[in-house]
Amino acid sequence: MHLEERTLSRNEAGCEAADAPRILEQLLEYADIRFNGTRPWDIQVHRPDVYRRILTHWSLGFGESYIDGGWDCAQLDEMFTRLLAADLDERVVGSARWRLAFAVLRHSFLNLQSRQRAFQVGERHYDAGNDVFESMLDSRMIYSCGYWTQADDLESAQAAKLDLICRKLQLQPGETLLDIGCGWGGLAAFAAEHYGVQVTGITVSKEQLALASERCKGLPVQFLLQDYRALQGRFDKIVSVGMFEHVGPKNYGVYFDTVRRLLKPEGLFLLHTIGSHITTSTTDAWIDRYVFPNGKIPSAAEIGHMIEGRFLIEDWHNFGADYDRTLMAWIAKFEHNWPTLAPRYGERFRRMWLYYLKCSAGFFRSRQGQLWQLVLGGRERKDIYRSVR
Repeated sequence: MHLEERTLSRNEAGCEAADAPRILEQLLEYADIRFNGTRPWDIQVHRPDVYRRILTHWSLGFGESYIDGGWDCAQLDEMFTRLLAADLDERVVGSARWRLAFAVLRHSFLNLQSRQRAFQVGERHYDAGNDVFESMLDSRMIYSCGYWTQADDLESAQAAKLDLICRKLQLQPGETLLDIGCGWGGLAAFAAEHYGVQVTGITVSKEQLALASERCKGLPVQFLLQDYRALQGRFDKIVSVGMFEHVGPKNYGVYFDTVRRLLKPEGLFLLHTIGSHITTSTTDAWIDRYVFPNGKIPSAAEIGHMIEGRFLIEDWHNFGADYDRTLMAWIAKFEHNWPTLAPRYGERFRRMWLYYLKCSAGFFRSRQGQLWQLVLGGRERKDIYRSVR
């Protein structure tokens, strides 16, 4: 009998904690990972309660026990690559099944990305501290995948990505550009400086708003602390980079309707988003609690379904492999600059942040994670679009 086919009787459930090491060892065989093994991707267990926490709470228990110092791994990113490539979530056993079922129901019946919840991710993640992001990002503070086709460092990869976006949007001097989820203003400043456009950027993060406004002084750029659903006006071009992951399936229709309402008839919209290789019903429990509350990564099927009847797909570009390289560059910078952050944030934060970055690298390296740029336009557009790479 395959392990994933195993069901627990009441007596077996009572023994679940005692059996946890054996059950988890069998699971890890699928990913060629061992407890207390000698290879860099093996898990070194420091506390006996680690097994029970993982089996009982699955992803959440796995991450929390790491943050608490219960286990270590010399090559965390490679361990996650192996776990995700083996699709171990499909083999969940025991009480973890009930928690996974609850998560499915939560996403099914609640609008986790409603207007009332829209600012939570700003408060809990993007407002964590500008110094954290400055310590790991490039000089423009671009918090999304770089474009490494001809780049050999993080700075040039992010500059290449910004220029790629501007060329895909066919930006012209004097045009108006709306940036939905503008971050710290790096794209807005680049587009204004190099392509002569007027930019309006919106964010749900007070910390991003303050720093973006400071960094773009003297440029034809304005920033608003605002939810996308409240926007008014018309724009020649619209861009959204790394924000769609916070929209949520229940709001995809409203999101694309809003963009269509704000975009001029001849305009173009570029959507830059992380994507999932399959349609899923939940978000990873640890990521939801510690990194991106209420987030949800879309699949190609979900995006395609919601675009139908609203936009034409002019271009769909996948360069997900570049996110692995981007994340490893962020990790190297964060670890190099950690001594300056340590007095304020402490060891538990360091472990949490590295866990987030390295599990994200494994997500893309395993090919579960994709990175898409879509160029969308309305049927009324007369110009023929030519793809840019």
